[in-house]
Amino acid sequence: MKRIVSFVAASVLAAPAAFAGGYVAPVVEPEVAPVVMPVAGRDWTGFYGGVQLGYGDASVDDFDFSADGAFGGVHAGYMYDFGKFVLGGELAYSAADISSSDGFGKIDSMTQLKLLAGADMGDWLLYGTAGIERLNVAVGATDFSDNIGFGGIGAAWAMNDNWMLGGEVLYHKADDFDGTGVDGDMTTVGLKASFRF
Repeated sequence: MKRIVSFVAASVLAAPAAFAGGYVAPVVEPEVAPVVMPVAGRDWTGFYGGVQLGYGDASVDDFDFSADGAFGGVHAGYMYDFGKFVLGGELAYSAADISSSDGFGKIDSMTQLKLLAGADMGDWLLYGTAGIERLNVAVGATDFSDNIGFGGIGAAWAMNDNWMLGGEVLYHKADDFDGTGVDGDMTTVGLKASFRF
């Protein structure tokens, strides 16, 4: 009997200790927002317009004639970004003062219609370009004009969502210019600043 009483007493005394840690409130983990990784690249799709400034060096194949000087004007175009590949078209007009040292011959203006195709490299666009341009030339008191072809390379850097800076190197080739039988070529280097709409 003493053993039973001792057992019951020990059980009663141990019960509070056994149940002391019985119920534990569940720990609620804080919600963590999903991590969104930035998407590489930039969408070059859209219309743009701006200004250009550059330098040209021209020569005539059949004569010892050369001309050089500055040009500047405006441009407008549209590009579509396919992901890694960008395709676009541009219209540009430049007034020019590309003249011979004696002032006898001078390129007055250039109007260009060009196709651009290049690689989307994020904030940079590297492209090739080709097209046709209307070239107006004054030789003495006579004006000549003709459509000639050109091609070259260019690059554009997106400063932000709206502004981009760029540059182009173009090679221009004229054959039998305005029916005169004169052939010539010109290399131009230009800088561009454009606003994307």
